[in-house]
Amino acid sequence: MESGEPERHQEAGTTESRAIRPFDVTHRLVLGIAIPMTLGFLTTPLLGLTSTAVVGQLGQAEALAGLAIGAILFDLIYGSLSFFRTSTTGLVAQAFGRGDRHEQQAVFWRALLSALGLGVIMLALSPLILRFAPDLMTSDPIVADVTRHYFGIRVLTSPATFANFAILGFVLGRGQGMLGLTLQIILNGTNIVLAILFGLVLGWGVAGVAWATAAAEVTGVVIGLAIVSRQFSAADRPSRADILDAAKLRQLFQLNADILIRSLILNGAFAVLTRIGSSFGAVTLAANAVLMNIFMLSAFFLDGLAGAAEQLAGRAVGAQYRPSFDRALKLTGLWSFVMAGVVGLLFVVFGQPIIELLTTSADVRQEATLYLGWAAVTGLTGALAFQMDGVFIGATWSREMRNMMLVSFAGYCVGLAVLVPAMGNHGLWLSLNLFLLMRGFFLAAMVPRKARQSFVSAH
Repeated sequence: MESGEPERHQEAGTTESRAIRPFDVTHRLVLGIAIPMTLGFLTTPLLGLTSTAVVGQLGQAEALAGLAIGAILFDLIYGSLSFFRTSTTGLVAQAFGRGDRHEQQAVFWRALLSALGLGVIMLALSPLILRFAPDLMTSDPIVADVTRHYFGIRVLTSPATFANFAILGFVLGRGQGMLGLTLQIILNGTNIVLAILFGLVLGWGVAGVAWATAAAEVTGVVIGLAIVSRQFSAADRPSRADILDAAKLRQLFQLNADILIRSLILNGAFAVLTRIGSSFGAVTLAANAVLMNIFMLSAFFLDGLAGAAEQLAGRAVGAQYRPSFDRALKLTGLWSFVMAGVVGLLFVVFGQPIIELLTTSADVRQEATLYLGWAAVTGLTGALAFQMDGVFIGATWSREMRNMMLVSFAGYCVGLAVLVPAMGNHGLWLSLNLFLLMRGFFLAAMVPRKARQSFVSAH
Protein backbone atom coordinates (compact mmCIF):
# COMPACT_ATOMS: atom_id res chain seq x y z
CA MET A 1 0.00 0.00 0.00
CA GLU A 2 1.22 3.51 -0.77
CA SER A 3 2.14 5.64 2.22
CA GLY A 4 -0.83 7.64 3.41
CA GLU A 5 -3.45 5.75 1.42
CA PRO A 6 -6.79 5.66 3.23
CA GLU A 7 -7.72 2.20 4.47
CA ARG A 8 -11.41 2.28 3.62
CA HIS A 9 -12.98 1.88 0.23
CA GLN A 10 -16.50 2.27 -1.12
CA GLU A 11 -18.71 -0.63 -1.94
CA ALA A 12 -19.60 -1.05 -5.59
CA GLY A 13 -22.59 0.93 -6.70
CA THR A 14 -22.78 3.29 -3.71
CA THR A 15 -22.88 7.04 -4.00
CA GLU A 16 -19.48 8.70 -3.76
CA SER A 17 -18.66 9.55 -0.19
CA ARG A 18 -18.06 13.18 0.70
CA ALA A 19 -16.34 12.35 3.99
CA ILE A 20 -13.24 14.38 4.77
CA ARG A 21 -10.03 12.35 4.76
CA PRO A 22 -7.12 14.53 5.92
CA PHE A 23 -3.56 13.95 4.72
CA ASP A 24 -0.36 15.95 5.02
CA VAL A 25 1.33 17.60 2.06
CA THR A 26 5.04 17.99 2.72
CA HIS A 27 8.10 19.02 0.74
CA ARG A 28 9.15 15.37 0.80
CA LEU A 29 5.82 14.22 -0.63
CA VAL A 30 5.92 16.82 -3.42
CA LEU A 31 9.50 16.04 -4.39
CA GLY A 32 8.93 12.31 -4.00
CA ILE A 33 6.42 12.54 -6.84
CA ALA A 34 8.08 15.27 -8.91
CA ILE A 35 11.72 14.11 -9.02
CA PRO A 36 11.07 10.56 -10.32
CA MET A 37 8.59 11.92 -12.85
CA THR A 38 11.13 14.48 -14.07
CA LEU A 39 13.79 11.82 -14.43
CA GLY A 40 11.34 9.62 -16.31
CA PHE A 41 10.39 12.41 -18.71
CA LEU A 42 14.06 13.20 -19.32
CA THR A 43 14.60 9.70 -20.74
CA THR A 44 12.44 10.73 -23.72
CA PRO A 45 14.92 13.17 -25.32
CA LEU A 46 17.69 10.63 -24.65
CA LEU A 47 15.70 8.15 -26.72
CA GLY A 48 15.38 10.69 -29.52
CA LEU A 49 19.12 11.33 -29.50
CA THR A 50 19.83 7.59 -29.66
CA SER A 51 17.50 7.05 -32.62
CA THR A 52 19.03 10.00 -34.47
CA ALA A 53 22.56 8.76 -33.75
CA VAL A 54 21.74 5.23 -34.96
CA VAL A 55 20.29 6.41 -38.27
CA GLY A 56 23.01 9.04 -38.57
CA GLN A 57 25.57 6.26 -38.72
CA LEU A 58 24.09 5.18 -42.04
CA GLY A 59 25.46 8.32 -43.68
CA GLN A 60 22.28 8.86 -45.66
CA ALA A 61 20.71 12.31 -45.38
CA GLU A 62 17.38 11.04 -46.74
CA ALA A 63 17.17 8.36 -44.04
CA LEU A 64 17.85 10.88 -41.27
CA ALA A 65 15.37 13.37 -42.71
CA GLY A 66 12.73 10.65 -43.10
CA LEU A 67 13.22 9.56 -39.49
CA ALA A 68 12.95 13.14 -38.27
CA ILE A 69 9.73 13.78 -40.18
CA GLY A 70 8.28 10.43 -39.14
CA ALA A 71 9.04 11.15 -35.48
CA ILE A 72 7.52 14.63 -35.75
CA LEU A 73 4.41 13.21 -37.41
CA PHE A 74 4.08 10.52 -34.76
CA ASP A 75 4.62 12.99 -31.89
CA LEU A 76 2.16 15.47 -33.41
CA ILE A 77 -0.63 12.90 -33.65
CA TYR A 78 0.06 10.74 -30.63
CA GLY A 79 1.31 13.56 -28.42
CA SER A 80 -1.99 15.37 -28.91
CA LEU A 81 -3.79 12.16 -27.90
CA SER A 82 -1.75 11.64 -24.73
CA PHE A 83 -4.72 12.96 -22.73
CA PHE A 84 -5.26 9.37 -21.60
CA ARG A 85 -2.33 9.79 -19.26
CA THR A 86 -3.40 13.10 -17.71
CA SER A 87 -7.14 12.39 -17.47
CA THR A 88 -6.47 9.00 -15.88
CA THR A 89 -4.12 10.62 -13.37
CA GLY A 90 -6.75 13.15 -12.29
CA LEU A 91 -9.60 10.66 -11.91
CA VAL A 92 -7.48 8.04 -10.14
CA ALA A 93 -6.04 10.69 -7.80
CA GLN A 94 -9.54 11.73 -6.74
CA ALA A 95 -10.59 8.12 -6.12
CA PHE A 96 -7.32 7.63 -4.22
CA GLY A 97 -8.14 10.63 -2.04
CA ARG A 98 -11.59 9.20 -1.26
CA GLY A 99 -10.04 5.86 -0.35
CA ASP A 100 -12.17 4.30 -3.10
CA ARG A 101 -10.12 1.38 -4.40
CA HIS A 102 -13.08 0.04 -6.33
CA GLU A 103 -13.30 3.23 -8.40
CA GLN A 104 -9.52 3.33 -8.88
CA GLN A 105 -9.75 -0.02 -10.64
CA ALA A 106 -12.82 1.05 -12.60
CA VAL A 107 -11.11 4.24 -13.83
CA PHE A 108 -8.11 2.21 -14.94
CA TRP A 109 -10.18 -0.30 -16.93
CA ARG A 110 -12.27 2.47 -18.53
CA ALA A 111 -9.10 4.27 -19.58
CA LEU A 112 -7.48 1.08 -20.83
CA LEU A 113 -10.50 0.05 -22.90
CA SER A 114 -10.77 3.56 -24.34
CA ALA A 115 -7.05 3.53 -25.16
CA LEU A 116 -7.29 0.20 -26.94
CA GLY A 117 -10.33 1.43 -28.86
CA LEU A 118 -8.51 4.56 -29.99
CA GLY A 119 -5.55 2.42 -31.01
CA VAL A 120 -7.79 0.34 -33.27
CA ILE A 121 -9.23 3.53 -34.79
CA MET A 122 -5.70 4.80 -35.43
CA LEU A 123 -4.86 1.54 -37.22
CA ALA A 124 -7.93 1.95 -39.40
CA LEU A 125 -6.95 5.55 -40.27
CA SER A 126 -3.28 4.77 -40.88
CA PRO A 127 -3.59 4.12 -44.66
CA LEU A 128 -5.08 7.59 -45.06
CA ILE A 129 -2.36 9.16 -42.90
CA LEU A 130 0.40 7.32 -44.74
CA ARG A 131 -0.97 8.35 -48.11
CA PHE A 132 -1.15 12.09 -47.54
CA ALA A 133 0.78 13.21 -44.42
CA PRO A 134 4.40 12.55 -45.56
CA ASP A 135 3.90 14.50 -48.80
CA LEU A 136 2.55 17.44 -46.84
CA MET A 137 5.75 17.55 -44.78
CA THR A 138 8.36 17.04 -47.51
CA SER A 139 8.61 17.39 -51.28
CA ASP A 140 11.41 14.81 -51.53
CA PRO A 141 9.90 11.46 -52.61
CA ILE A 142 12.76 9.44 -51.10
CA VAL A 143 12.37 11.15 -47.72
CA ALA A 144 8.59 10.67 -47.93
CA ASP A 145 9.05 6.93 -48.57
CA VAL A 146 11.35 6.62 -45.55
CA THR A 147 8.75 8.43 -43.44
CA ARG A 148 6.00 6.08 -44.64
CA HIS A 149 8.12 3.03 -43.84
CA TYR A 150 8.96 4.31 -40.34
CA PHE A 151 5.44 5.44 -39.50
CA GLY A 152 3.89 2.32 -41.05
CA ILE A 153 5.79 0.12 -38.60
CA ARG A 154 5.24 2.26 -35.52
CA VAL A 155 1.50 2.60 -36.10
CA LEU A 156 1.09 -1.19 -35.81
CA THR A 157 1.40 -0.97 -32.04
CA SER A 158 -0.94 2.01 -31.59
CA PRO A 159 -3.12 0.14 -29.06
CA ALA A 160 -0.02 -0.54 -26.95
CA THR A 161 1.10 3.09 -27.21
CA PHE A 162 -2.21 4.39 -25.84
CA ALA A 163 -2.42 1.60 -23.26
CA ASN A 164 0.93 2.73 -21.85
CA PHE A 165 -0.57 6.21 -21.40
CA ALA A 166 -3.37 4.70 -19.30
CA ILE A 167 -0.99 2.57 -17.23
CA LEU A 168 1.31 5.50 -16.45
CA GLY A 169 -1.69 7.71 -15.64
CA PHE A 170 -2.98 5.16 -13.12
CA VAL A 171 0.40 4.84 -11.42
CA LEU A 172 0.93 8.59 -11.18
CA GLY A 173 -2.64 9.12 -9.98
CA ARG A 174 -1.75 7.01 -6.96
CA GLY A 175 1.36 9.11 -6.35
CA GLN A 176 3.72 6.23 -7.17
CA GLY A 177 6.47 8.37 -8.66
CA MET A 178 9.22 5.76 -8.39
CA LEU A 179 7.07 3.13 -10.07
CA GLY A 180 6.32 5.63 -12.83
CA LEU A 181 10.06 6.21 -13.26
CA THR A 182 10.64 2.45 -13.38
CA LEU A 183 8.04 2.03 -16.12
CA GLN A 184 9.53 4.89 -18.14
CA ILE A 185 13.03 3.43 -17.80
CA ILE A 186 11.76 0.01 -18.90
CA LEU A 187 9.95 1.50 -21.89
CA ASN A 188 12.61 3.92 -23.09
CA GLY A 189 15.54 1.75 -21.99
CA THR A 190 14.23 -1.22 -23.96
CA ASN A 191 13.70 1.09 -26.91
CA ILE A 192 17.28 2.41 -26.78
CA VAL A 193 18.85 -1.06 -26.50
CA LEU A 194 16.73 -2.49 -29.31
CA ALA A 195 17.31 0.54 -31.54
CA ILE A 196 21.04 -0.05 -31.32
CA LEU A 197 20.61 -3.81 -31.82
CA PHE A 198 18.13 -3.65 -34.71
CA GLY A 199 19.37 -0.45 -36.33
CA LEU A 200 23.15 -0.87 -36.10
CA VAL A 201 24.10 -4.43 -35.15
CA LEU A 202 21.57 -6.10 -37.45
CA GLY A 203 21.77 -3.28 -39.99
CA TRP A 204 18.03 -2.67 -40.31
CA GLY A 205 18.47 1.13 -40.28
CA VAL A 206 15.30 3.21 -40.01
CA ALA A 207 13.12 0.10 -40.00
CA GLY A 208 15.14 -1.22 -37.06
CA VAL A 209 14.55 1.96 -35.07
CA ALA A 210 10.81 1.72 -35.79
CA TRP A 211 10.64 -1.98 -34.85
CA ALA A 212 12.58 -1.20 -31.66
CA THR A 213 9.95 1.35 -30.63
CA ALA A 214 7.11 -1.01 -31.49
CA ALA A 215 8.68 -3.85 -29.47
CA ALA A 216 9.34 -1.52 -26.53
CA GLU A 217 5.70 -0.35 -26.47
CA VAL A 218 4.47 -3.95 -26.30
CA THR A 219 7.05 -4.79 -23.63
CA GLY A 220 5.94 -1.76 -21.62
CA VAL A 221 2.30 -2.83 -21.73
CA VAL A 222 3.01 -6.42 -20.69
CA ILE A 223 5.24 -5.41 -17.76
CA GLY A 224 3.03 -2.47 -16.80
CA LEU A 225 -0.12 -4.60 -16.68
CA ALA A 226 1.68 -7.24 -14.65
CA ILE A 227 2.81 -4.65 -12.09
CA VAL A 228 -0.48 -2.76 -11.90
CA SER A 229 -2.66 -5.88 -11.68
CA ARG A 230 -0.74 -6.97 -8.58
CA GLN A 231 -2.07 -3.87 -6.82
CA PHE A 232 -5.68 -4.90 -7.47
CA SER A 233 -7.67 -6.75 -4.86
CA ALA A 234 -10.36 -9.20 -5.91
CA ALA A 235 -12.66 -7.70 -3.29
CA ASP A 236 -12.47 -4.31 -5.04
CA ARG A 237 -12.89 -5.64 -8.58
CA PRO A 238 -15.50 -3.61 -10.51
CA SER A 239 -18.21 -5.33 -12.49
CA ARG A 240 -18.63 -4.88 -16.23
CA ALA A 241 -21.58 -2.57 -15.50
CA ASP A 242 -19.39 -0.42 -13.24
CA ILE A 243 -16.67 -0.11 -15.88
CA LEU A 244 -19.17 0.73 -18.62
CA ASP A 245 -21.19 3.15 -16.46
CA ALA A 246 -22.51 5.75 -18.93
CA ALA A 247 -22.09 8.75 -16.60
CA LYS A 248 -18.51 7.82 -15.74
CA LEU A 249 -17.62 7.24 -19.38
CA ARG A 250 -19.10 10.62 -20.30
CA GLN A 251 -16.98 12.24 -17.60
CA LEU A 252 -13.86 10.54 -18.97
CA PHE A 253 -14.65 11.48 -22.58
CA GLN A 254 -15.46 15.10 -21.69
CA LEU A 255 -12.24 15.41 -19.72
CA ASN A 256 -10.28 13.90 -22.61
CA ALA A 257 -11.97 16.19 -25.13
CA ASP A 258 -11.16 19.32 -23.12
CA ILE A 259 -7.52 18.30 -22.67
CA LEU A 260 -7.27 17.45 -26.38
CA ILE A 261 -8.55 20.90 -27.38
CA ARG A 262 -6.15 22.51 -24.96
CA SER A 263 -3.23 20.50 -26.39
CA LEU A 264 -4.16 21.28 -29.99
CA ILE A 265 -4.30 25.02 -29.25
CA LEU A 266 -0.94 24.85 -27.49
CA ASN A 267 0.64 23.05 -30.44
CA GLY A 268 -1.03 25.59 -32.70
CA ALA A 269 0.66 28.41 -30.80
CA PHE A 270 4.06 26.82 -31.44
CA ALA A 271 3.18 26.26 -35.09
CA VAL A 272 2.28 29.95 -35.46
CA LEU A 273 5.60 30.90 -33.91
CA THR A 274 7.43 28.71 -36.43
CA ARG A 275 5.41 30.05 -39.35
CA ILE A 276 6.01 33.70 -38.44
CA GLY A 277 9.67 32.98 -37.72
CA SER A 278 10.07 31.58 -41.23
CA SER A 279 9.20 35.01 -42.64
CA PHE A 280 12.42 36.38 -41.13
CA GLY A 281 14.57 34.08 -43.25
CA ALA A 282 16.24 30.68 -42.95
CA VAL A 283 18.87 31.79 -40.43
CA THR A 284 16.33 33.21 -37.97
CA LEU A 285 14.05 30.20 -38.48
CA ALA A 286 16.93 27.84 -37.66
CA ALA A 287 17.94 29.95 -34.66
CA ASN A 288 14.39 29.84 -33.31
CA ALA A 289 14.33 26.06 -33.77
CA VAL A 290 17.53 25.78 -31.73
CA LEU A 291 16.11 27.99 -28.99
CA MET A 292 12.86 26.04 -28.88
CA ASN A 293 14.94 23.10 -27.69
CA ILE A 294 15.87 25.18 -24.65
CA PHE A 295 12.20 25.90 -24.02
CA MET A 296 11.35 22.21 -24.34
CA LEU A 297 14.13 21.27 -21.91
CA SER A 298 12.65 23.73 -19.40
CA ALA A 299 9.27 22.07 -19.95
CA PHE A 300 10.71 18.61 -19.19
CA PHE A 301 11.99 19.86 -15.83
CA LEU A 302 8.67 21.53 -14.96
CA ASP A 303 6.51 18.61 -16.07
CA GLY A 304 7.47 16.60 -13.00
CA LEU A 305 6.17 19.30 -10.66
CA ALA A 306 3.06 19.68 -12.80
CA GLY A 307 2.54 15.95 -12.29
CA ALA A 308 2.89 16.37 -8.53
CA ALA A 309 0.29 19.15 -8.68
CA GLU A 310 -2.03 16.81 -10.63
CA GLN A 311 -1.84 14.02 -8.10
CA LEU A 312 -2.01 16.15 -4.94
CA ALA A 313 -4.78 18.46 -6.17
CA GLY A 314 -6.83 15.48 -7.33
CA ARG A 315 -6.21 13.61 -4.11
CA ALA A 316 -7.23 16.64 -2.03
CA VAL A 317 -10.46 17.09 -4.02
CA GLY A 318 -11.24 13.40 -3.59
CA ALA A 319 -10.45 13.59 0.13
CA GLN A 320 -12.51 16.81 0.43
CA TYR A 321 -9.70 18.32 2.49
CA ARG A 322 -9.10 21.96 1.58
CA PRO A 323 -5.98 22.47 3.75
CA SER A 324 -4.12 19.81 1.75
CA PHE A 325 -5.23 21.43 -1.50
CA ASP A 326 -3.97 24.84 -0.37
CA ARG A 327 -0.71 23.35 0.89
CA ALA A 328 -0.23 21.50 -2.42
CA LEU A 329 -0.76 24.78 -4.30
CA LYS A 330 1.84 26.52 -2.15
CA LEU A 331 4.54 23.84 -2.29
CA THR A 332 4.21 22.85 -5.95
CA GLY A 333 4.22 26.56 -6.84
CA LEU A 334 7.30 27.20 -4.71
CA TRP A 335 9.27 24.31 -6.20
CA SER A 336 8.12 25.11 -9.73
CA PHE A 337 9.56 28.62 -9.51
CA VAL A 338 12.73 27.35 -7.80
CA MET A 339 13.23 24.81 -10.56
CA ALA A 340 12.45 27.37 -13.26
CA GLY A 341 14.91 29.84 -11.74
CA VAL A 342 17.69 27.27 -11.56
CA VAL A 343 17.09 26.05 -15.10
CA GLY A 344 16.88 29.62 -16.41
CA LEU A 345 20.16 30.53 -14.72
CA LEU A 346 21.84 27.46 -16.19
CA PHE A 347 20.68 28.43 -19.67
CA VAL A 348 21.96 31.99 -19.21
CA VAL A 349 25.37 30.69 -18.09
CA PHE A 350 25.67 27.69 -20.42
CA GLY A 351 23.36 28.78 -23.22
CA GLN A 352 26.18 29.53 -25.62
CA PRO A 353 27.78 26.06 -25.36
CA ILE A 354 24.33 24.50 -25.75
CA ILE A 355 23.73 26.51 -28.92
CA GLU A 356 27.13 25.47 -30.27
CA LEU A 357 26.28 21.84 -29.51
CA LEU A 358 23.00 22.07 -31.41
CA THR A 359 24.30 23.79 -34.57
CA THR A 360 27.61 24.21 -36.39
CA SER A 361 26.46 27.20 -38.47
CA ALA A 362 28.21 30.41 -37.42
CA ASP A 363 25.30 32.54 -38.61
CA VAL A 364 22.72 30.47 -36.76
CA ARG A 365 24.85 30.50 -33.62
CA GLN A 366 25.14 34.28 -33.73
CA GLU A 367 21.40 34.71 -34.33
CA ALA A 368 20.43 32.27 -31.58
CA THR A 369 22.70 34.02 -29.09
CA LEU A 370 20.92 37.29 -29.86
CA TYR A 371 17.59 35.87 -28.67
CA LEU A 372 18.91 33.48 -26.01
CA GLY A 373 17.58 35.57 -23.13
CA TRP A 374 13.99 35.19 -24.29
CA ALA A 375 14.31 31.38 -24.40
CA ALA A 376 16.11 31.24 -21.05
CA VAL A 377 13.23 32.94 -19.19
CA THR A 378 10.48 30.74 -20.64
CA GLY A 379 10.79 28.46 -17.62
CA LEU A 380 10.01 31.35 -15.27
CA THR A 381 7.22 32.79 -17.39
CA GLY A 382 5.75 29.31 -17.88
CA ALA A 383 6.18 27.93 -14.34
CA LEU A 384 2.75 29.05 -13.15
CA ALA A 385 1.09 27.76 -16.33
CA PHE A 386 2.63 24.30 -15.91
CA GLN A 387 1.62 24.17 -12.25
CA MET A 388 -1.92 25.38 -12.95
CA ASP A 389 -2.35 22.83 -15.74
CA GLY A 390 -1.51 20.15 -13.20
CA VAL A 391 -3.93 21.55 -10.62
CA PHE A 392 -6.81 21.89 -13.08
CA ILE A 393 -6.26 18.42 -14.55
CA GLY A 394 -6.03 16.81 -11.12
CA ALA A 395 -9.15 18.60 -9.91
CA THR A 396 -10.83 17.76 -13.27
CA TRP A 397 -11.61 21.42 -13.95
CA SER A 398 -10.93 20.73 -17.59
CA ARG A 399 -13.57 23.01 -19.11
CA GLU A 400 -12.09 26.07 -17.43
CA MET A 401 -8.58 25.03 -18.44
CA ARG A 402 -9.73 24.71 -22.05
CA ASN A 403 -11.50 28.08 -21.98
CA MET A 404 -8.54 29.92 -20.47
CA MET A 405 -6.29 28.40 -23.13
CA LEU A 406 -8.60 29.88 -25.77
CA VAL A 407 -8.52 33.29 -24.08
CA SER A 408 -4.73 33.16 -23.73
CA PHE A 409 -4.31 32.18 -27.37
CA ALA A 410 -6.44 35.16 -28.40
CA GLY A 411 -4.17 37.40 -26.30
CA TYR A 412 -1.15 35.74 -27.92
CA CYS A 413 -2.46 36.56 -31.38
CA VAL A 414 -3.00 40.20 -30.36
CA GLY A 415 0.54 40.31 -29.02
CA LEU A 416 1.91 38.92 -32.27
CA ALA A 417 -0.05 41.47 -34.31
CA VAL A 418 1.29 44.38 -32.23
CA LEU A 419 4.78 43.30 -31.19
CA VAL A 420 6.15 41.46 -34.24
CA PRO A 421 5.81 44.44 -36.63
CA ALA A 422 7.41 46.70 -34.03
CA MET A 423 10.15 44.42 -32.69
CA GLY A 424 10.64 41.65 -35.26
CA ASN A 425 11.84 38.34 -33.84
CA HIS A 426 12.22 39.92 -30.39
CA GLY A 427 8.49 40.64 -30.55
CA LEU A 428 7.84 37.03 -31.52
CA TRP A 429 9.64 35.70 -28.45
CA LEU A 430 8.11 38.35 -26.20
CA SER A 431 4.66 37.26 -27.42
CA LEU A 432 5.44 33.63 -26.53
CA ASN A 433 6.49 34.64 -23.02
CA LEU A 434 3.35 36.73 -22.61
CA PHE A 435 1.28 33.76 -23.78
CA LEU A 436 2.84 31.60 -21.06
CA LEU A 437 2.23 34.29 -18.45
CA MET A 438 -1.39 34.75 -19.49
CA ARG A 439 -2.08 31.03 -19.25
CA GLY A 440 -0.73 30.89 -15.73
CA PHE A 441 -2.37 34.03 -14.37
CA PHE A 442 -5.77 33.42 -15.99
CA LEU A 443 -5.94 29.93 -14.51
CA ALA A 444 -4.64 31.04 -11.10
CA ALA A 445 -7.31 33.74 -10.95
CA MET A 446 -9.99 31.05 -11.22
CA VAL A 447 -8.63 28.79 -8.47
CA PRO A 448 -10.37 30.45 -5.46
CA ARG A 449 -13.84 30.21 -7.03
CA LYS A 450 -13.33 26.65 -8.32
CA ALA A 451 -11.91 25.53 -4.98
CA ARG A 452 -14.94 26.92 -3.11
CA GLN A 453 -17.19 24.91 -5.42
CA SER A 454 -15.17 21.69 -5.13
CA PHE A 455 -14.84 21.83 -1.34
CA VAL A 456 -18.33 23.10 -0.65
CA SER A 457 -19.17 20.11 1.55
CA ALA A 458 -15.95 20.27 3.56
CA HIS A 459 -16.57 22.18 6.80
